[in-house]
Amino acid sequence: MLMISPKMASGMQEKQYTPCLLNFFIYNPTFGPREGEEEKKILFYHPSEVEKNEKIRNVGLCEAIVQFTRTFCPTKPAKSLHTQKNRQFFFEPEENFWIVMVVRNPMIEKPNKDGKPPTIEYQEEEILDTVYGAVVRQCYSMYKLFNGPFSRAMEAGGVELLMQKLEKFFYRYLQTLHLQSCDLLDVFGGISFFPLDKMTYLKIQSFVNRVEESLSLIKYTAFLYNDQLIWSGLEQDDMRTLYKYLTTSLFPRHSEPELAGRDSPLRPEVAGNLLHYGRFLTGPANLKDPEAKFRFPKIFVASEDGYEELHLIVYKAMSAAACFMINASVEVTREFCEQLDGLVGPQLTLLASDICEQFTINRRTSGPEKEPQFKFIYFNHMNLAEKSTIHMRKTASVCLTSVHPDLMKILGDINCDFARVDEDEEIIVKAMTDYWVVGKKSDQRELYVILNQKNANLIEVNEEVKRLCATQFNNIFFLD
Repeated sequence: MLMISPKMASGMQEKQYTPCLLNFFIYNPTFGPREGEEEKKILFYHPSEVEKNEKIRNVGLCEAIVQFTRTFCPTKPAKSLHTQKNRQFFFEPEENFWIVMVVRNPMIEKPNKDGKPPTIEYQEEEILDTVYGAVVRQCYSMYKLFNGPFSRAMEAGGVELLMQKLEKFFYRYLQTLHLQSCDLLDVFGGISFFPLDKMTYLKIQSFVNRVEESLSLIKYTAFLYNDQLIWSGLEQDDMRTLYKYLTTSLFPRHSEPELAGRDSPLRPEVAGNLLHYGRFLTGPANLKDPEAKFRFPKIFVASEDGYEELHLIVYKAMSAAACFMINASVEVTREFCEQLDGLVGPQLTLLASDICEQFTINRRTSGPEKEPQFKFIYFNHMNLAEKSTIHMRKTASVCLTSVHPDLMKILGDINCDFARVDEDEEIIVKAMTDYWVVGKKSDQRELYVILNQKNANLIEVNEEVKRLCATQFNNIFFLD
């Protein structure tokens, strides 16, 4: 069990425990229909060292709950089960394939006098179904990105191959789940877009067109700067999952100091008399190495026929990254990588420099940033654009927010209320800590604002949010 900071209360030391993963399993009830064959239903179970009978019992219980709830609504089986100690989440991504995640509720351990064992208090209402339900769906989306749907493995090698793939993927992936850091951003699963002027955006589009024309093997391209998306040729849902992988896994593993004048190490190669900073984040670490391996991760994206398999080539220069996707049936050779490096490296270096310069000018003209009295999260369901001034840093392993967890919980509760109705609406909440929390839902867009105005009244808070919409979202229509 994970313990976070001890806190003093009433002179006694309390221990607080955050939510943690107890079990994660995948099963198919059609694989072991007869008595004595129950183990055949289980395709993956974490932790693997759990005794066989307990695995069968837990899977059987989930199967019974799903079947029982189907009697009330055949088209909408159970999504979660609340108990005192834990919360179970159910998801059926493909017919008869069920993913179940069991999360232990947060708890407080209070010491007792006279040497008695400590009292455990489970905080049953602290976990939001929407947040952790989204985490389960993310697990499947990430598996599908790198392996294709479950049905693909079944067609290729049956149950045995599927079990091998699930074991290989989830053994590593579940270690990256940090459930205590999950919040409203996981529900949205949005994409942060980099703000650009028209001329620089056209330069990037021109760069993408030139590269795709010169290297005809490239089927799709995505362009990012500072972990924010600028251009993508992929479908939205595929880009959403790829974006999460890039920003929470691949980029942090290859993080480097931001280029600052001549302080960053230059590569020794000279391409077209221009020293460039380009390098492969996937594939060969060093093109000059005669032993270099030209193997790239494969991803699966949606296509007219269902899905297509692609090589993922990620190439980075300074803070700019270009993702090139090539049909997996084509072998990526040393010659192709050298050609790509020679063509993309210098151009991407110049583009990164241009974007950085433009960004610096824009910040200078907008004047010095003062600490605002408000913080907000914005999400657009139509293009998946998200923006947060609440999150200082959000990766797979850490989520640093500049507000108290209780306020994040209120944001999640407001989002749950929005999800229940289709109409546009606004909710204003006065928190116990003198903060005001405002949620606005209008035309497929959601805005959540946290205001620190102790003595403000409802009218003043409403006026402040209107001013925020006028300054930060002046080109976006919000209903009054």
